[in-house]
Amino acid sequence: MAVVSPETVERIRASSDIVEVIGAAVPLKRAGGNYVALCPFHKEKSPSFNVSPQKQIFHCFGCHKGGDVFTFVQEFENISFPEALKRLAERAKIPIEFEGSDGGARRFLKETLLQLHEQIAQRWQHALRNDAAGEIARAYLAKRGVSDEAIRLFRIGYAPAAWDDTVNWATSKKFELATVEQAGLIIRRDDGSGYYDRFRGRLMFPICDEQGRIIAFSGRVLSGDEKTAKYVNSPETPLFTKGKVFYGLDKSKRALLDHECALICEGQLDLIACFMAGVQNVVAPQGTAFTPEHARILKRYVNEVVLCFDSDTAGKAAAVRVLDSLVEAGLAIRVATMPAPHDPDSFIKEQGAPAFQKLIARADGFFDYYLKQLCAENDLQTDKGRLTVLREMGAALAKTGNQVLIDTYAQKTALRLAVTPEAIRTEFRKQNRPARPQTKEEAPAEVASAARPSPHEVWLLKIAFASDDQLDWLRSHLDLSWIEHAGVRQMLRRRIESQASQATPAALLGEIEDHSLRDLLAETIFENRTIPNPAQQLQDIVLRLRNQALDRELQGLLQRVANAELPDDERNQLLQRQMALRQMKREPLGLVAS
Repeated sequence: MAVVSPETVERIRASSDIVEVIGAAVPLKRAGGNYVALCPFHKEKSPSFNVSPQKQIFHCFGCHKGGDVFTFVQEFENISFPEALKRLAERAKIPIEFEGSDGGARRFLKETLLQLHEQIAQRWQHALRNDAAGEIARAYLAKRGVSDEAIRLFRIGYAPAAWDDTVNWATSKKFELATVEQAGLIIRRDDGSGYYDRFRGRLMFPICDEQGRIIAFSGRVLSGDEKTAKYVNSPETPLFTKGKVFYGLDKSKRALLDHECALICEGQLDLIACFMAGVQNVVAPQGTAFTPEHARILKRYVNEVVLCFDSDTAGKAAAVRVLDSLVEAGLAIRVATMPAPHDPDSFIKEQGAPAFQKLIARADGFFDYYLKQLCAENDLQTDKGRLTVLREMGAALAKTGNQVLIDTYAQKTALRLAVTPEAIRTEFRKQNRPARPQTKEEAPAEVASAARPSPHEVWLLKIAFASDDQLDWLRSHLDLSWIEHAGVRQMLRRRIESQASQATPAALLGEIEDHSLRDLLAETIFENRTIPNPAQQLQDIVLRLRNQALDRELQGLLQRVANAELPDDERNQLLQRQMALRQMKREPLGLVAS
């Protein structure tokens, strides 16, 4: 597995000032030696989110979330540590080399393709704004009611109708045409004599990754015969995999996290209309294909999705097709039904944003929608129609593996078919569809230390991380087995084993994977309160923790000695151990250097 060296991680950390990184996402205000803001991780009216430029950590005293700069990027962007490391490395312009890979060549190609996509997007934006040939695109956007603000925000452009406009532009910019072909922007002629443009005479929608970098395009036809494809998308490239990218996610991800719900629509113009209408927790898959990877991406942001497809037959079919992937990801599903003949864009234009927001808020649960559709499409007065409803509902519900849902909709289906709920339950069971297996994501995770540590152990952490002055004494006198809380024990071990002044608070935080432990340590080392007479307090706390540990062992020995069937020699050994423990309790610890 490719890894990044600890030295490179620390170099990236040192080059990523936490105040600058967080300040780019959250408005920070100076407050003494720290910065404060309204917490981006929970709703609050007064700021409890603190950032320490000195310690290079953050902590919220409201929701108790905390960590270093990597933690913030992970939590704020809802991404993994490697992804956060990569983003901060790119921000700091630090190359990441992976052992055993040709990472340098791949990185150079990726950077070249990103530059190429960015520059051609600017070329097409200019053509839309200024070229005479772009009037057809400007007129189309005006007709569709797309505002100048939306055009600017989504960077919409126009690809001229010439067969060689992009070829000539790329040549003038010194791009290798083979690289431009690899980007999917041009196509090699069948006879090998040259290239021609993939996108011609089309309205161009840049497709971005989650960081907002352009990685592909979708072009909408503006004129031509009926045989011309309405939309042409970039092919898959080293930057772009169709089944792993949502249009608009780079702009909607914060709204997704805030609402914990995603609105899924079909096309770019629908998404833009929703976003500009104030419904910003919206995404659109590329084309009609919705993949399991799409569902897994959404699961990182939300717990629920609302399907908002067109009111035509294709839109209804699309709503049913996505069920498997969404259910497998563990997402709740609702369906917003567009009144015919509308799609989201036309509905907003005709009825207005408030009406659309109300329609979304009133969206049916998926199985209410599906039952309604099945009953509308099948004649319930015939055996064939009733059996179809029964079969399709049973098959769809079985995919959830949720007995509560199955029982609820057995009753609703029974009501629509005018039979008893038990009859429907029996028929559902006959279909013998096994419940889906529990996924790794849903398996109960083992939490290292769920309970909060005792006040004495928390205070010991505060003293241990307040300065390096007492580390030598701790190394000599603290037995980590005296610490009950596994997380505190883990953090103290790392603190004691580190070389004084060489492990920064941020670096220690970065080593802890358990979120609750990381938040606890951030809270502990963030607090700037002066500890009076720390040496004496440290000795008193360690002495108390030692005696508590001895008491726990003594209690266990008492229970074992009380066993009447215990052999005499083993009983004598236990009694001797009791005497030794009581003697240890009377002994003082070594003095702490003041």
